[in-house]
Amino acid sequence: MTPFDPNLKMNDLEMSEKAKPLFEAVKAHIRDNVDPITEEYFALGETLEDRWSFHPKQLELLDGAKKKAREAGLWNFFLPDAETGEGLSNLDYAYIAAELGKSPLASESLNCSAPDTGNMEVLERVGTPEQKEKWLKPLLNGEIRSAYVMTEPNVASSDAKNVSTTAVLDGDDYVINGEKYYISGAGDPRCKIMIVMVKTDPDAEPHKQQSQILVPLPHPGVEIVGPMHVFGEDHAPRGHMHMKFNNVRVPKENMLLGQGRGFEISQLRLGPGRIHHCMRTIGKAEIALDLMVKRGKSRQAFGQDLIMLGKNLETVSRARIEIEAMRLMVLKAAKAMDVLGNKEARVWVSMVKAMVPEKACQIIDQAIQIHGATGISQWTPLAELYTDVRHLRFADGPDEVHHMVVGRAELKYH
Repeated sequence: MTPFDPNLKMNDLEMSEKAKPLFEAVKAHIRDNVDPITEEYFALGETLEDRWSFHPKQLELLDGAKKKAREAGLWNFFLPDAETGEGLSNLDYAYIAAELGKSPLASESLNCSAPDTGNMEVLERVGTPEQKEKWLKPLLNGEIRSAYVMTEPNVASSDAKNVSTTAVLDGDDYVINGEKYYISGAGDPRCKIMIVMVKTDPDAEPHKQQSQILVPLPHPGVEIVGPMHVFGEDHAPRGHMHMKFNNVRVPKENMLLGQGRGFEISQLRLGPGRIHHCMRTIGKAEIALDLMVKRGKSRQAFGQDLIMLGKNLETVSRARIEIEAMRLMVLKAAKAMDVLGNKEARVWVSMVKAMVPEKACQIIDQAIQIHGATGISQWTPLAELYTDVRHLRFADGPDEVHHMVVGRAELKYH
């Protein structure tokens, strides 16, 4: 039986009855509690002298939305464990996450933001009781933020075996040395814990050389050099930071799962993280299509609506077809995680990670085009949407790696 066998239970993609009222409640929360504060929230950020900080009023607005979400039971949807999250399946969460992608503040208002979602899932699954108490608990409560530290500037980090940052056991401490970059969220003053991919045993077999270890922030020896830019933007105050680890000492108890088990953790973490990104990206593609149609119907040229000129109507049609195809693929990948488990669903996750950001970029680009120069201006969210989704073609593995995973799997069945 191949992973693509039509007889598997993976073809039942209906949202559960349990999740349907939650889905409606999330949409109402975004409409009533998030959308009304969004413009003011971002406007306050523009007034700051220190761009790597938050205006007190920003945090007040966001905390108010988070408080309302918690009171309504809308919290930590991404965790399948009912003790810490809402006990939702990956399939049910896929429907909700697509709605979250339509608003820049919705995910954080429900404590479902990357990279915290993946980091919390790692801590929940492999953390010790002490690690959970110290770091998972405040993350679950939305009190702090976190970062996942893997990518390095001097090696091809798409192959995790290349990681060169070292952690050497010295007495009761690991001593970490190395350089990382594009570490999303590490510029956020609320970021207090990082999961760092390191090399602990260069003489072990290739998939057992790496480990993952917890490093607090700030911490002696951890140097944040500055932000890496994405299409010229630094994405303050969260950023994608360039970091150096200079003889950073952390207790050996900070090791996750055990030395040499970093690859296991990566597969555990990156599967859900990748699919969560794709879920939210569908919501962003929906926003682009909505703006495309509204613009095309509201402007006239050469005696008719823009939407009726050239191939614009076909562009709208193709965008809707692509969005629905992406939605079905993401739902099926989520179902695969529920039915097969994260590891066995890896091929499905790679399929959607290779497909969704690329297709969504095309739709956003088409929406930009129908807006003319306005499409690349600050007057619409399209330029920011484009750069956000375009960078996703690198985050959590570039397109080429995911196509390699899918292609290799296909070759096994022929």
